[in-house]
Amino acid sequence: MRIAFLGTPDFALPSLRMLCESSQELFVVSQPDKAQGRGHRFCSPSVICCARDKGINTLQTDCISKGEAFQKLQDFQPDLMITAAFGQILTQEVLDIPKLGCINVHASLLPKYRGASPIQTAIINGETVTGITTMMTDIGLDTGDILLQKVIEIHPNETAGELTERLAVLGSEVLKDTITALENGTLKRIPQDHSKATKCRTISKSKAKIDFSKSAKQLHDFVRGMNPSPCAFAFLNENTVKIFKTIPHSEMKSGERPGTAIIASPKQGLFVSTGEGVLEIVEMQYPNSRCMEAKCVLNSKRLLGEVFS
Repeated sequence: MRIAFLGTPDFALPSLRMLCESSQELFVVSQPDKAQGRGHRFCSPSVICCARDKGINTLQTDCISKGEAFQKLQDFQPDLMITAAFGQILTQEVLDIPKLGCINVHASLLPKYRGASPIQTAIINGETVTGITTMMTDIGLDTGDILLQKVIEIHPNETAGELTERLAVLGSEVLKDTITALENGTLKRIPQDHSKATKCRTISKSKAKIDFSKSAKQLHDFVRGMNPSPCAFAFLNENTVKIFKTIPHSEMKSGERPGTAIIASPKQGLFVSTGEGVLEIVEMQYPNSRCMEAKCVLNSKRLLGEVFS
C-alpha cells in the first residue's frame, strides 16, 4: 500500500516507525525547519529526521494545500493518507487525493477534546483517563467518523510531556490495528455524537500564568498540564518564576492571601496558600537560572511571606 504520512513532532514518531517496519511504501510530509533553543538554531522536525534516516522520500511545507507541495503529494498517488499531529488544516482537495481516504491519530477519546491541545487540556481539567482515537478525517475539526479507540489511565502526578510519550506509543498500536482492519475489510466507521463534543485550542505562553485563587488540586493539575511547554509561571518580586512540579495539600488551611508563601525553609520546603488548600512548590526556575528544587532555592532566597501573583 502507498501511504502518505503527515506528521511533525515526537508524538508522530512511534506511528512512523511502525509504518517503516511494515511493507508499505511511504512518503513523509512535515512542517518546515524551525529555530529552537537559546541559540535559535534551525532544526528539522522529528519525523523528517527519522524518515531521512530510513531513506524515505520527504517533503517539508508550510502549506500542503497549494502549489508545488500539493502537486508532489498528488504525484505520489497514495492509496491512504495518515496524519499524526501534523499541524495544518487539510482542504477537501487534499483529502480527495488518497483512494482510501485519510486516517488521523488523535490523542483523546473523541468527541471529547477536539483540537490542538487534547493532552494538556485533559490533565488541566483533572481527567483521570484519556486515550487514542483513530478517525476518518473530514474538513471539520476532528469531526470525522471514529474507527478505533483505546483508553489509558492518567497518573495523578503525570505531566503532559510524560503522558504524550505514552500516548504516542499507544497511538502507533491503535494505528497498526486500524490499518490491519482496513486491509482485512473489517474496519467499521462510527459517526461521532456531536452533541457531546468539547474543543481545545493551542495553549499560548500567556495562558500559562498561575491563578492562585484556584484550589491547590486545580493548580497542581494546571502545572502538570503546562509541563514541559509552555510551562506554568508566576510573578515574584518582579521576577517571572517558572513552576515545574508541585504537590497539592488540600487538607491544609492558611487563611492568608492566595499566593502567599506561608512556609519557606530549606528543610520543610516552599508552601503557598491558594483559594482552597495549600500548594507545595517542589521544582522552580528563576530567570537566567536552571530548574532547581525549591528547597535548594531557599538556601539563598528568603521567601517567607512573599506573594506569588
